Amino acid sequence: MHSPANVTQTPRDAAPAAVATAAEDAARAAAGPGVRIDLAGDVPRLERVARFLAEVWRTPESRPPFGVDVLRAIVHAGGAVHCADDGTGLVGASVLTFCAPGSRAVYSMIAAARTRDRGVGFAVKQAQRAWALQQGATSMLWTFDPLVSRNARFNLVKLGATAVAYETDFYGRMDDGIEGDGETDRLTAAWSLAHARTGAAAAGRPLDSPGPDLAAAEIDPRRAPDGEPFVARAADGLWCRVPPDIVALRREDQPLAVRWRAAVREVLDPAFRAGFVATGFSRDGWYRLTRREQA
Repeated sequence: MHSPANVTQTPRDAAPAAVATAAEDAARAAAGPGVRIDLAGDVPRLERVARFLAEVWRTPESRPPFGVDVLRAIVHAGGAVHCADDGTGLVGASVLTFCAPGSRAVYSMIAAARTRDRGVGFAVKQAQRAWALQQGATSMLWTFDPLVSRNARFNLVKLGATAVAYETDFYGRMDDGIEGDGETDRLTAAWSLAHARTGAAAAGRPLDSPGPDLAAAEIDPRRAPDGEPFVARAADGLWCRVPPDIVALRREDQPLAVRWRAAVREVLDPAFRAGFVATGFSRDGWYRLTRREQA
């Protein structure tokens, strides 16, 4: 895995102090929803993780996103499979591996929670962060669908990550119950594991991002597929809006969902190529993009 050149790296002398703090953050995050988060390495546990991921991604149990053989190989190679259990069964899981030697980065291949609102997903990410810092990593990368607003807000606000690159049709066509059969554009998230912004978010003090002031901003004449304002420019950066629930929209109106993909790509792809990164996401669905040097 090639690490993007613009990933913020944590100074080497910050890591030792960050390890203990991250472990405390992870324990507190797990206590909130009342889950126990462990590393899975043996085949029976990995089978449970594979079944859980198939359930969350709505794929046949015989065709999970990650099979037991792949999970076993990742662990054997030095990666990590985390699983969260609330006493009734698995409610969260993740898969983590290392990036290129010398990058001091890890790559989160998948992370999932059974429900959105309990804080399990946050706890799983904090467990990943603590483990990665213990292994000497300073940053974590993963990808997410730019149209999924709840994931954008979780990644950029609740975790304090930054989106640093736009990838067109990153995986090719996928056939699962989440993505449908559309193109798989992704944003690359970069999470500086011991950065002050990350630490504040882990402690429950995320830097919220309000949407643009539409009365003062320059509104692009282009309209979103729903006919509403879509792109705004202001002194503090560029803004782009996405639909509130693209997953539901894909079930209800696939042609409209496809139009949203094309419209957002037309704005975000050139913006990232021009040197913007996404540093925030408002509650009403607006990405905040700033110049990389100002992020």
